[in-house]
Amino acid sequence: MRRPALCNLLLASSLLVLSQLLTLTDASAETRLALVIGQSAYRAVPELPNAANDAKGMTELLGNAGFSVTTAPNLAQNEMRQAISDFAGKVSASGADTVALVFYAGHGLQIDGENYLVPVDLDPKREADIPLQGVRLNDLLNTLGALPTRARIFMLDACRNNPFPALSGAGHGLAIVDTKAGAPGSFISYSTSPGAEAEDGSGIDSPYTTAALTIAKQPNLAIEEVFKRIRVAVAQSTDGRQIPWESSSLTADFKFFGDSSAQQPSAPGAGSPALASASRTVEDWRQELRGKEPKVAYDLVIADDTVPAYQAYVELYAQASYTPRLRTILERRRQMLAWEQAVAINTRASYETYLTNWGSSDLAATARRMLLRVQNRNYGVAAAVATPVAVAMAPTCPCSTPSTPATPINPTVAPIIKKRVDDTPPKRKVDDTPPKRKVVDTPPKRRPPPDEVVVERAPPPGPPPSAIMQGIGIGVGIGLGMGMGGGRGGDNYHGDYRR
Repeated sequence: MRRPALCNLLLASSLLVLSQLLTLTDASAETRLALVIGQSAYRAVPELPNAANDAKGMTELLGNAGFSVTTAPNLAQNEMRQAISDFAGKVSASGADTVALVFYAGHGLQIDGENYLVPVDLDPKREADIPLQGVRLNDLLNTLGALPTRARIFMLDACRNNPFPALSGAGHGLAIVDTKAGAPGSFISYSTSPGAEAEDGSGIDSPYTTAALTIAKQPNLAIEEVFKRIRVAVAQSTDGRQIPWESSSLTADFKFFGDSSAQQPSAPGAGSPALASASRTVEDWRQELRGKEPKVAYDLVIADDTVPAYQAYVELYAQASYTPRLRTILERRRQMLAWEQAVAINTRASYETYLTNWGSSDLAATARRMLLRVQNRNYGVAAAVATPVAVAMAPTCPCSTPSTPATPINPTVAPIIKKRVDDTPPKRKVDDTPPKRKVVDTPPKRRPPPDEVVVERAPPPGPPPSAIMQGIGIGVGIGLGMGMGGGRGGDNYHGDYRR
């Protein structure tokens, strides 16, 4: 009776050794580093017990998968920034053949189209405090994205409800982050759809982490297949209320358990499940789903998690019990895609377009605030551009038209002046000879004041005019000299001609 028990024990030991050998094979082929952050002990809001449990479970799973794990629980803002910096230093030092993974469990917020991880010391009084007190998700993505690695994997169980009363205007859930817009080689997974909220669940772990701890252990599953199965499992456990979402720009294969390092990096496109799925149209999905049971079709579109798949389902299965929830998911996904585009373009037209279609959504208040911000930012530029146009378009007064019209400031909008054939003005004669200057030897006569009477006499007979002129010159000189010295020279001068 003891032999079967002994055989079972030997079989279990063999399987454990085989699993460890597979892990060692993976670890010897590539370096695996992980940072696990569990934010549970928040100071300004109630604690999240599941976040600490999630971090503990993922630390064990990743360690068994060959990762060197750094666990950092309950981080304040400066501590979180330092932990990310230290982890980036380890990744940089480990070389280009490194798989870097970050798991985050805790609160996450979306403010003005940006996603933020929430430190335990965050205590905002207004939305403007979040950029100062939080940690931007893009800072984490960009820090690791700048390093040469084989793959970067981000698992965010961070879309729980907003617990801060001062942030009533913030949108629900997190905004879309498209890894294809950044450095290639990234994979990001949210615990729920963009713009939706995740649940804590009824167990010790969240629904997302519970599914990940079970499914990721399965050997020889590509990472894309792992998270498809996680999505289906979470949708089933939450009755469709929570549907995980991911975005991938991976250029190499990865498996948590199994030999993924032996496969060469694949070029984007050929054989990529994510790209093949993204290229399927609504008509492709109609043909795929037609004739299938509603539940089977539902699992297929949930696993794919794309707008064309959801659209095809709600068209073909209008009366199915799953259709209302899928219609809600479809509407929210379209809204979040429109919001992502509006924020990326970041112009007046982009926000006005969003408000035209989604003016009553939870992001409408943010869209109006950002619209006002863009208008204020562009006001000075618009005024500077509009001023020359206004001057060029201003009417010209006919009475002050210059003989030669000035060059317009903006020729494209300035009025065009057409000339007639016979409208050539006559040529003006140019006289190059300068005018002759007249030399006057006799000083001009001074006008007397109106109360004086001047009597001019004929010169008495006597010497010739030359002598008279000489006498006048002497008299003038003496008169001027006396005038300058005693102030009476002017009277003597006038005495020769008047009484």
